[in-house]
Amino acid sequence: MVIAVDFDGTIVEHRYPAIGREIPFATETLKMLIKEQHKIILWSVREGKLLDEAVEWCRERGVEFYAINRDYPEETLTNNNHFSRKLKADLFIDDRNIGGLPDWGTIYNMVHNKQTWYDMMSQQPTFNNDKPKRKKKWGIF
Repeated sequence: MVIAVDFDGTIVEHRYPAIGREIPFATETLKMLIKEQHKIILWSVREGKLLDEAVEWCRERGVEFYAINRDYPEETLTNNNHFSRKLKADLFIDDRNIGGLPDWGTIYNMVHNKQTWYDMMSQQPTFNNDKPKRKKKWGIF
């Protein structure tokens, strides 16, 4: 699977332009996903020196990305006339998701077990997965 991962607020706490503290288990989870042959792309608003610092921070912790802010490592404007900052990924991990960022243990289980958020939530005992009941239609049409 190709997985795009944000940096600030997802791998580390938001302290942009500084690098915040690691969010618990983020780099360990990323290393496990890489070991399972997933292609991890760093997808960040960071550019230039700030991006280099984030990449080096991850590298020091054993996380080597497949690509950085692009679909594949060799992608450039000259060799891909359809180049876009919009990545072609199977999954995006970002703290700006609706509902926020799940903990990294949940993220790992979802990817490893090929489960959706709905699958994970429906396993919870308090989750109500009943479909809404259709209202009776009264009157003449």
